[in-house]
Amino acid sequence: MNAVMLRLFTEEDHKHQGRLVYEWLLESARELGIPGGSAFRAIAGYGHDGRMREDSFFELGGKLPVEVMFAVSAEQADALLARVAAEGLRLFYIRTAAETGTTGN
Repeated sequence: MNAVMLRLFTEEDHKHQGRLVYEWLLESARELGIPGGSAFRAIAGYGHDGRMREDSFFELGGKLPVEVMFAVSAEQADALLARVAAEGLRLFYIRTAAETGTTGN
């Protein structure tokens, strides 16, 4: 099946409406009928500000990047991005063409 891979990025401690942004994204996608999504926490990364963030004993928690990923139709990607924009969230995202399927019988 032809699909869109939609990947949105936030920081693990960022909140929207009192909820973590990655949780809000997953719940919003579910409400839109998107069949599945996953959130992944990075072990290191840097963003537009150029500051390196790493998972170490001496670092304060909550600043690592989180990627929220969906394999969806183009229409579902449009709907989720429209909801994010309507809520005033400013998130970096990557949208690419993808082929999806399952292995085995």
